[in-house]
Amino acid sequence: MSANPEKNIEGNGPLVTIIQPPHGWVPINLRELYEYRELLYFLTWRDIKVRYKQTVLGISWAILQPVFTMVVFTVIIGLIKGQKEPIDGLPAPIFIFAALVPWTLFQHGLSRASNSLVSSSNLLKKVYFPRLALPIATLLSSVVDFTLAFLVLIILMIFFGIVPTINIIWLPLFLMLAVVTSLGVSFWLAALNVQFRDIRHALPFIAQTWFFITPIVYSSSAIENPIFRALYGINPMTGVVEGFRWALLGTNTAPGPIIIVSTLVALGLFVGGAYYFRRMEKTFADVV
Repeated sequence: MSANPEKNIEGNGPLVTIIQPPHGWVPINLRELYEYRELLYFLTWRDIKVRYKQTVLGISWAILQPVFTMVVFTVIIGLIKGQKEPIDGLPAPIFIFAALVPWTLFQHGLSRASNSLVSSSNLLKKVYFPRLALPIATLLSSVVDFTLAFLVLIILMIFFGIVPTINIIWLPLFLMLAVVTSLGVSFWLAALNVQFRDIRHALPFIAQTWFFITPIVYSSSAIENPIFRALYGINPMTGVVEGFRWALLGTNTAPGPIIIVSTLVALGLFVGGAYYFRRMEKTFADVV
C-alpha cells in the first residue's frame, strides 16, 4: 500500500490522503518499518504475553523444550553406541544442546511467523501498517526463548568445564545468520499461507525434515569430502549450528566454506522472501 497526499480540485480545501495498492515489484521500505517501531514493540510484547497466558509453567517452557529434547537424544545416542562417547571431542549433552539453542530460535520463529498474518486477520482488515512488522515481531518474541535457553547453555558449559575461546567474537554473526534465515523462510511461508492454507499443515513436516538434515545430533565432520561439506551448507542452518558450536565451544570442525555457502543462501532467502512478501502484500486484506 502507498499513501499519496493530494489537494482537492479547487486547491483551497483540506489535504486528502489517498491510499492505493502499489503495482509491480515493491521496494522494501525499511524507513517505514522504523517509523512504526513502537507498533513493532507492542506486537512483540503482545505475542510474548499471549503465548504463555494461562499456562502453569509459563515461560519455563522456553527452557524445558530444548532440555528434554537434549535428554532424549543423549539417551538414544548412548543406547546406540553402548557407551557415552564424545562427539567432536565434546560430551553429547552439551554438543546437542549447543545446536538446539539456535535451532529452537529458528524453529519457533518459523512456525509462529508463518502463521502471523492469518492469526492477525482482524488487524489486517482494519488499519494500515507495514505488514512485514507481523512476522518480524513474532521472531523478535522468540528471542526471549533463545535468551533463556542460552543461559542454560552457559550453565552446562560451567558444569562441563568448557571455557570459550577467542572464536566467541564470531558468535553474534552466527546468531544474526539464524535470524536472517528464519525471517527469510518466514516471509515466503507467511505470504504463501494467506493464499494456500496447506502451508499450515505442511509446516510441521517441513520443520521435522529440516531438523534431521541439520547436524544437531551429529557432526558435519562425518562428511569427509570437502566439496560435499561445502554443498551441505546449502542448508543455511548447517552453517548456523556448526558455527555456533565452533564459536562457543571451540570444536575442531571449523565451518569454513560451509559458512560462505550458508550465508549466501540465507541472504538469497531473505531478500527474495521480503520482495515476494511485499509484492503479495496488497492482496492480504482481501484474501485473509
